[in-house]
Amino acid sequence: MNSTETAKTMEIGGVALEIRRIAGPQAPAPIVFLHEGLGSVALWTQRGLDWPQAVCAATGRAGVVYSRRGYGQSAPVPDVRGSGRLPPDYMHGEAWEVLPALLQALEISQPVLVGHSDGATIALLHASRHPVAACIAMAPHVLVEDIAVQAITEARAAYESGALRERLARYHADVDVAFRQWNDVWLSEAFRHFDIRGECRRITAPLLLIQGLDDEYGTMRQLDEIALAAPHARQLRLAACGHSPQRDQPAKTVEAIADFLKAAA
Repeated sequence: MNSTETAKTMEIGGVALEIRRIAGPQAPAPIVFLHEGLGSVALWTQRGLDWPQAVCAATGRAGVVYSRRGYGQSAPVPDVRGSGRLPPDYMHGEAWEVLPALLQALEISQPVLVGHSDGATIALLHASRHPVAACIAMAPHVLVEDIAVQAITEARAAYESGALRERLARYHADVDVAFRQWNDVWLSEAFRHFDIRGECRRITAPLLLIQGLDDEYGTMRQLDEIALAAPHARQLRLAACGHSPQRDQPAKTVEAIADFLKAAA
């Protein structure tokens, strides 16, 4: 039912962003996919599975996948470890400035947001201020846990040894920008105070939370805190699943999202 347009760039706020569109009906609301801290348009497709395409096919919706600045084939960040270093509120800026401008350019008024990790946090932040048909947050971060800092410190060691850098270089035009902008801000002292539980209290849209029980970047406290802030949220806690439900349990995540959207949006 769906077909995919070749990824291209669109200028948003003077920055060229890589955009991939998945064709589908004009209604119901299209799905906008928001990637993780090291993700990109291409990284949503792994192990032979085009996961965004599978979600769109299962839900009968069109889709949009984009790479944030400095990721994938989007414009790089000059002086990424100096004047271009991400501030601690970088996800707020993406959710409240960049994403609204992108949606306006795409003429999408109330999307379904599907975000993973950093993208899930951006989805929650956007839904706290802007109308959305529904919000699906996979492995979100609403506050910084020690387990995340430890995992990201280990990722830095793996990157500097070359193994992780080589793997990620296939997905990013400037892999050093992609890695350093994420890793530097997460390991900064200022970011330890990151906390969006207050913003989550303002989410009224249908909300689905998905997290793996073996998530190496966060505990179930993340979902517990969101549930306290937004009691209407539905949850799916997946066994045999780490930080990436769409990779570790792709069929179950697609099924859960399809079932949720049948009732929610």
